[in-house]
Amino acid sequence: MQRKYPPSIVDVEASGFGAQSYPIEIGVVRYDGAKWCKLIRPFDHWVHWDDSAEALHGISREMLNSYGVPPVNICLELNSFLGNTMVYSDGWVVDHPWLITLFSAAGVDMTFSCRALEYILHEKQMAHWHAVKSRVLDSCDAKRHRASTDAMVVQQVYMETRNLVD
Repeated sequence: MQRKYPPSIVDVEASGFGAQSYPIEIGVVRYDGAKWCKLIRPFDHWVHWDDSAEALHGISREMLNSYGVPPVNICLELNSFLGNTMVYSDGWVVDHPWLITLFSAAGVDMTFSCRALEYILHEKQMAHWHAVKSRVLDSCDAKRHRASTDAMVVQQVYMETRNLVD
């Protein structure tokens, strides 16, 4: 049975691209359209920083120290916002480990589950994905590579590609 509502989408920005990186921003667009996004203040032992990652997402260490929310608070807010639901990521191979890193370091159990978007994408949707994503990015003038923008774009592309193949 085809889902009639959009999937909840999560996107995570990180301090770098390797195993030593950690999450610095999480953005979610829920199935009902509600949005949640926060910068994460790193734990003192989270020290890895990749300047090329900063150039991509535009989030500096200073921004995290000034505006970041403590990790425990992030985990509690995310659990409250998502409850016992499923959230999907188009970058699950990195986003899921970063969520695990965050919740583990904060000592908080994750109430929601995260799966790869491919679990719910129909093969016909995948055939249209890149063209639709390009059109969506052009139409919403998404200049920032940030978690909230990326999650919104992925959800919109999912819905538009689903409508093309229904």
